[in-house]
This record gives sequence, C-alpha cells and structure tokens, in this order.
Amino acid sequence: MKDEKNIKTVALLTAAGVGSRMHNDIPKQFIHVENKPIIIYTLEAFQNHPAIDEIIVACLNGWIPILQAYAKQYGITKLKYIINGGSTGQESITNCLEKLKLEGFDENDIVMVHDGNRPLVSDSVISESLASCISKGNAVAYVPCNGVVVTTEDQTHCDEQLNRDNVKITQTPHTFRFGKIYRAYQEMAKQNEYNVVAPCSVMMKLGEEVFLSPGSEFNFKITTQEDLEIFKALVRTRHLK
Repeated sequence: MKDEKNIKTVALLTAAGVGSRMHNDIPKQFIHVENKPIIIYTLEAFQNHPAIDEIIVACLNGWIPILQAYAKQYGITKLKYIINGGSTGQESITNCLEKLKLEGFDENDIVMVHDGNRPLVSDSVISESLASCISKGNAVAYVPCNGVVVTTEDQTHCDEQLNRDNVKITQTPHTFRFGKIYRAYQEMAKQNEYNVVAPCSVMMKLGEEVFLSPGSEFNFKITTQEDLEIFKALVRTRHLK
C-alpha cells in the first residue's frame, strides 16, 4: 500500500444520462452554454485543481468520440479514460471502478465521484472533500437544509415536520479510498442490489460510517430546464466562458 505522499487522486465523472427531464434531443451534459458543453465546465474544474491527478468519465454510449474531441479542443489533459456508462448510475460507477482496477490503482488511492452535470463545483469544495477523505476515510459534500421539511404519505398532506438542523442535502463529490469503494460496489453486485444510486448510499447500506464535507449552493445539478437557465445566467455574470 502506498504512503500518503504517493497516493493518486482520480476524479470519476458520471456523464451517461440521457437527460429525459430536459426534453432535449441532446444529452444535458453536452448542451452548449456560451459555446462550451456543460461537461467541459465540469472537467475544467478538476483539470485546474492541483490535487487531481487523473480523470475518468462514464460516458453515454455513442458519445465517446465527441467527448474525446471536446477534451482535446479544450485542453483537458488529465482525462485518461472514457468508458461506456451503464443503464444506471451504479452500473456506470462500477464500470469505471473496474477500469481503474485493471489499470492497477492502489487500495490507498482516492476516488472522487462527481456528477458530470454539476459544472460549478469549486476548488474549495474539491479540497474540503479530499481533506476529509484523508483525515476521516471518506467525504460526502452537503449543504444545509434551509426550508421547512415535512413528510407526506399521500403527496398532498403534511404529516410531520422534521427538525431541519438534522437534515442535510447531499451533493457530489463523494470521495473514498479506492479499495473501500471498489469492494463496496462488488458487494452490491453480489447481493444483486442495482438500484442504489449514490456512493454514500452504498456505503451506508453496508454499514460503513460516512462523513460530511462542506458543499456549496452553486454546486447544483443541472436536471431541469430551470436549472439550465440558472446556469446560463451564472456563466454570464461570473465570466466563466
């Protein structure tokens, strides 16, 4: 096992979704905003962070050559592997982990799983996640819940109000040691569990202790048309072109 000075940190981006909720013919991660695909904004965040050594992307089938061309155009030199994603997020992550295993990744190396359509992840969010993983063993980015939180059985009536101080909204990145996350996803496959979406959910289902690291309200996931409009406005106002 490597010591901390020699560990490798890889960003694992999931970009295999079809974006059905966007009602767009182009997958959301390839939609252009100010003449740049959304996935490139995300890739640039990890390309520009000094602690990230390599990037692997689970890409939508048929779009790998397009992503390769974009990566070359925009100078994403840390992108080492692009593989076909699966039909679920869990399958896409598993495919990436299997590729990293084949490439000889060490038990102690670090894997930072991030949604390809969260393009505004900041240096500080990445750094905080990495620091938590090194000190505590893992990290899941989060933001506080600022609204009133209620439960409902029939989707029309409020049944119970929860204490929002005890409720957090998770984001990505989810960051783990390679050996730990690889074995966890292998165990999910053995149990025929294929509907557990997030790495933190996989770990908690297996009884692992999971720690939180600070996220950001800007680190939102582009899922709907409204999200896309907000991102466009932020790109224009923050000069992120």
